[in-house]
Amino acid sequence: MMNLGTNALKLIGAGLMLHCAVAHADPYVFSTGVVDGRMAALSRPGASETETADDFIIAQHTNVTRATFTGLLTNDVPLSSITDIQVEIYRVFPKDSSSPPSGRAPTRNNSPSDVAFDSRALSASGLTFTTDVLATGFTALNSVVNGINAVPNQTTGGEGAVTGTEVQFTVDFATPFDLAADHYFFVPQVAVTGGNFLWLSTAHPIVPPGTPFSPDLQSWIRNGNIEPDWLRVGTDIVGGVPAPTFNQAFTLTGETVPIPEPLSAGLVAIGLLALVHHRARRARR
Repeated sequence: MMNLGTNALKLIGAGLMLHCAVAHADPYVFSTGVVDGRMAALSRPGASETETADDFIIAQHTNVTRATFTGLLTNDVPLSSITDIQVEIYRVFPKDSSSPPSGRAPTRNNSPSDVAFDSRALSASGLTFTTDVLATGFTALNSVVNGINAVPNQTTGGEGAVTGTEVQFTVDFATPFDLAADHYFFVPQVAVTGGNFLWLSTAHPIVPPGTPFSPDLQSWIRNGNIEPDWLRVGTDIVGGVPAPTFNQAFTLTGETVPIPEPLSAGLVAIGLLALVHHRARRARR
């Protein structure tokens, strides 16, 4: 009977090990699609910081290891003029925020939160990057650089067309962003000596070959004039009836964190163990 019990326990253990091995990581890939040339929005770190944000959804606990984003470098500056890159992840207001907000923006509904949830910076060895020049003399039809104002002066119409070198940045994170299932905003910033990085737009809502999802929130922007509040690039700043809405050009890749298999397997194992123990006791009697 001891052999029977031991063998049964070995079989149960092997079954549980096999069961656990079924859980595995899956690739995570997200894209907002191709650049459409409608909007170029400033996004830079430093003392005169400006942040442009666009959203994405994590459906299952995921480690994001790499991102790409596409924008203009203005004033014909060379790639060697890039001095720092920072990538921030924000959650959706009111998380990580004071509530009620200050009231300097028309709304905070569906905006990024007051403070970043997590970040990586080139200057802190948190990421590495490569660049790919896609086009020279690329023109975006409208831009937001300086006209980021608190209410009631938020609607400027934008600052007009802007031309620059279209560059795609690929960044690899030294430590992946560890993101639970939630709704987030992605904020890339590039410091450029002698010029600016203006993040280029894509269609809103997302269309293939992008990764459509719902709700797909429009892009937001802020600087020191309105921080910690944010303005919608299209609805608040450009304005109009109807006002345009934008996404920004980026992709994310990584892998999901394996989900433990349902508890039912463990309960079955406990039941089998109880059955073996019961039969062993009856045999001893």
